[in-house]
Amino acid sequence: PRHKCGNQRSCPQNHFAFKIISGAANVVGPSICFEDLVLMSSVKNNIGRGLNIALVNGTTGKLLKTDAFDMYSG
Repeated sequence: PRHKCGNQRSCPQNHFAFKIISGAANVVGPSICFEDLVLMSSVKNNIGRGLNIALVNGTTGKLLKTDAFDMYSG
């Protein structure tokens, strides 16, 4: 069976499914999937060098904001 975000198991009831992929240098970009919806990826063109963060409402699961923090440049 297919599970949300391609996870190996289903999440318990009243829990959100998510998957974070860190990427590999400049070859494969990072991605963030939440409840079977890709929030950040190179395809969406909303990732950056450094830490990529998606802020999600913990009660509703609604995406509030995405951003990237460049840890290399300071």
